[in-house]
Amino acid sequence: MGNSVGVVKTNYFSFGYHPEEMPLESGIRLGPITIAYETYGTLNPQKSNAILITHALSADAHAAGISAENGETGWWDNMIGPGKAIDTSRYFVICSNVLGGCKGSTGPSSLDIKTGKHYALTFPVITIADMVKAQKHLIEELGIKKLLCVMGGSMGGMQALQWAASFPEMACCVIPIATAVKHSPQQIAFNEVIRQAIMADYNWCGGNYYEGTPPHSGLALARMIGHITFMSEKSMEDKFSRRLKNPGYSFRFTPDFEVEGYLHYRGNNFVKRFDANSYLYITKAMDYFDLSEETHFPPPATGAKVRFLVISFKSDWLYPPHQSQTIVRLLKRKRYDVTYCELCSNYGHDAFLVDINQQAELISHFLSGEFAKCAS
Repeated sequence: MGNSVGVVKTNYFSFGYHPEEMPLESGIRLGPITIAYETYGTLNPQKSNAILITHALSADAHAAGISAENGETGWWDNMIGPGKAIDTSRYFVICSNVLGGCKGSTGPSSLDIKTGKHYALTFPVITIADMVKAQKHLIEELGIKKLLCVMGGSMGGMQALQWAASFPEMACCVIPIATAVKHSPQQIAFNEVIRQAIMADYNWCGGNYYEGTPPHSGLALARMIGHITFMSEKSMEDKFSRRLKNPGYSFRFTPDFEVEGYLHYRGNNFVKRFDANSYLYITKAMDYFDLSEETHFPPPATGAKVRFLVISFKSDWLYPPHQSQTIVRLLKRKRYDVTYCELCSNYGHDAFLVDINQQAELISHFLSGEFAKCAS
């Protein structure tokens, strides 16, 4: 699958100092804003080979290579690098941590320069459109007028679609993967249970826990709930079945089954790297996202002719294929050039991260064609 981009360092870009704070969809102005980002590959002289990778709910700017800060491998390293689907010997790849996040970008855990304290719940509620607007500032700072592609899975797919809606003139193509134009009631319900799990933790303290004990139990439970939705029934059967951690039942309310132990492991590891308040803000942004109305999506393809590759996975029950098909129908009604692929995978929603062979081939060929079109 090619080589690694090697050791990479996170960069930081700040903007929106008074009186130029960025206006949010809520009407509140926010600033200054810092965006953490990483880049891989080299921007060509024409600045025509730039690809923006937009990340999912709990990911960050570290998409590829080995982090210089903690030695961890990027969350999409199997897709990004020399000779890989997103070939860094050919493309200049950018990935930024979203506004509202907790891995270097401004969010509720950041210090408010006006008070010298953590924002906590004084941080304004943000939307996917706000995240994309902040990314646009970064792209302009890098001197890029038009991106070759914006792509991402899950919440990253929402951001990719929002780029097409907000700034259709700034992207040649968009690749939304395993996503939707709006959350269904079921998806909103899952997120609300996740938020309530965090807020029910005694240590949450109305979001003001930064000087004390974080709500680790609530956040771990929230992640356990979320992780169940990422997997398919088949992948859970294949990975765990009803296997026990130890011979026989304990007859106690402790994890007897391997699947229980796995969920506890996932939850306990998550609290080491993520902020509970960011989880609240980002899940709310996902629930607010709605490009289903005709007026919200790109105008008919007369001027800026963005092309789309929409990918879904048959076993994904969190963002099922019919939601991707809705995206395709909406775009085709507006006469956009759309390619749709529904891939077979047993990995459920996690497929866009772990089952990459077919996905990689599709993306590689699509990008090659788009690069040739945009360069001509």
